[in-house]
Amino acid sequence: MKDEFLLEVKDLHVSVGKKEILKGVDLQLKKGEVHAIFGPNGSGKTTLLNAIMGFAGYTVKGEILFSGKDITHLPVDERARMGIGMSFQRPPAIRGVKLRRLIETSAKRNGKFLEEYAKHLNLTDFLEREVNVGFSGGEIKRAELLQLILQDPDLVFLDEPESGVDLENIVLIGEYTNHLLGRKREPHREKTMKELYRERKKSGLIITHTGHILDYVNVDVGYILMQGRIACQANPRDILFTIRECGFEECNRCFRGEKPSVKRKKD
Repeated sequence: MKDEFLLEVKDLHVSVGKKEILKGVDLQLKKGEVHAIFGPNGSGKTTLLNAIMGFAGYTVKGEILFSGKDITHLPVDERARMGIGMSFQRPPAIRGVKLRRLIETSAKRNGKFLEEYAKHLNLTDFLEREVNVGFSGGEIKRAELLQLILQDPDLVFLDEPESGVDLENIVLIGEYTNHLLGRKREPHREKTMKELYRERKKSGLIITHTGHILDYVNVDVGYILMQGRIACQANPRDILFTIRECGFEECNRCFRGEKPSVKRKKD
């Protein structure tokens, strides 16, 4: 099928200065799929998203294809216009720019719903405030999510969406992340996998250290990123179970080719 993969990363090497961070990463993400990348701090997870997004400061070798088009050397604004959006782990405060103005500038097809979504995300009182200035961790994440929903990208990058977020906020963030990705379930009714698959509209790549976001967002494929390389690709629930039981040391054992020390019990 033509353009079956929305995103293809081929033998991606990324360096900052003289230090090589990513050492040959390959991944493929089909239209409508959501993937998660796990890994210890310093493994290169954020570098991977930043390089795919096209931020400056990185020396990139390899290929990045979006909808079959080579975007490896395109500037970040062109990638955004093509349909790629990103929520940052630690977005900066932007003094002198109100949140409403920023969203109205970047909103694609959903700008007319700004007030409605701001209300649902408890951000109405923040629209006239400077972006992220004095915001709590949960308020920053909700503001990032509001921007993405109204930007309406085809491919969504979420960098540690649960980082610095309390329980009350993570539930709301999980619910509207599902909505952003086209995976929100109707209340009071379980849907079959066939129905859920038919609803999928967006594709997503989620970076997570703790895995808490998986309690709210259904993910199709999981990866472990270790020392700048994809160490394994597996069911994200199995990966999360192993990490929660043994930490990333078990992933290090697997990466070194040693036998696993823990097996997941069948449900």
